[in-house]
Amino acid sequence: MNSQKKVSIDEYIQSFPKEVQTILSKVRKTIQKEAPNATEAIRYAIPTFIQNGNLVHFAAFKKHLGFYSLPSGNLKFQKEIKNYKHGKGSIQFQYDEPIPYDLIRKIVQFRIKENELNVKKKRK
Repeated sequence: MNSQKKVSIDEYIQSFPKEVQTILSKVRKTIQKEAPNATEAIRYAIPTFIQNGNLVHFAAFKKHLGFYSLPSGNLKFQKEIKNYKHGKGSIQFQYDEPIPYDLIRKIVQFRIKENELNVKKKRK
C-alpha cells in the first residue's frame, strides 16, 4: 500500500494486487453481511466498521491479512485463533492458507453484541 491517505475502502482495496483485492473484498462482504447497520470508514489508515463504536478493522500486508477485533475479540476466540499469529487485538491470516471467513463472521457477531452491551451500560 502506498503512503497516501485512502479516502474510501474501495480505493484502499483497489491499491492492492488482484489476488489480495479478492480476499479484501470477501472480508468486507462477510462483515457487511453480519453488520448491515455498521458504517464503513478509514480509521488508522485501514478499513474500519463502526457500530456503537469501532467494531472491527482489517488491513492488507505483503503476506497476510491483518484482522483487528480489539483485545476482547481475541480473548473470546482464544481457541479458534491459537494456530494463527496474533497479538493483543490483532490476528494474522496468511494469504497462502484458507482465510477463515466463518471465524471472521463469528467475531463480528460477538463484537456487535459487545458494543450493544457497552452502550446499554453507559445509558444506565
